[in-house]
Amino acid sequence: MENSQQIATAGPGLTTLLTMLFITLKLCGVIAWSWVWVLSPIWISIGLVVALLGVAGILMCIGKRYKTS
Repeated sequence: MENSQQIATAGPGLTTLLTMLFITLKLCGVIAWSWVWVLSPIWISIGLVVALLGVAGILMCIGKRYKTS
C-alpha cells in the first residue's frame, strides 16, 4: 500500500481579506477613512475574542460558586 498524506490548507479569513482590501483602498486614495476604521476588522475581531473570553470566565466563576455551595 502507498503511504499517502493529505495536507489541509486554509486560505485567509474574512478579517484578513477585509483588512487587506481596506488598506489597499486607503493607499490608492479611493477611501479617505481614518486608519482606525481601515484597521477596524482587526480591532473588531480582537474585541469579540476578548468579550467571549470574559463571558467564559464569568460563567466559570459562577459555576464554581454553585458547585461549592
